[in-house]
Amino acid sequence: MQLNKIRRMAAEILKVGKTKIVFSEKDREKIAESMTKEDVRQLIKDGIVKKRKDNYQSKARARKLKEKKIKGRKRGKGKRKGTIKARTNKKKAWMKKVRAQRKKLKELKNEGKMEKGQYGKIYRMIKGNYFKGKKYVEAAVKGDKK
Repeated sequence: MQLNKIRRMAAEILKVGKTKIVFSEKDREKIAESMTKEDVRQLIKDGIVKKRKDNYQSKARARKLKEKKIKGRKRGKGKRKGTIKARTNKKKAWMKKVRAQRKKLKELKNEGKMEKGQYGKIYRMIKGNYFKGKKYVEAAVKGDKK
């Protein structure tokens, strides 16, 4: 039988398109001898007629792009869509800031650079978002105006 007819039958059996059917080069005569759908099913079972694998989208370019973004590239003004508030998680920023300030406060306390009762007062000020950063906490402990 003609190969294109066998290809059509195999596509029907495997429920794929005709272009997805691949024949083994070695067994061309065996394929040509087959006449019925049952013969084609046997060829599929023997692995002479196969279904070609699906073509998946390559992730190579996506991986390269991610690598560049990790390095800090591709983040310029032209790439930004949202506002700064939309692009940053306010809660995470707050946690990072407050934890750093509290850690600094604890270090200053352990070094003995505080007066009695000052720790609790400044701790509450940190909680109330009084300071911009660690330097301001340090200045408040020393008594400077900043």
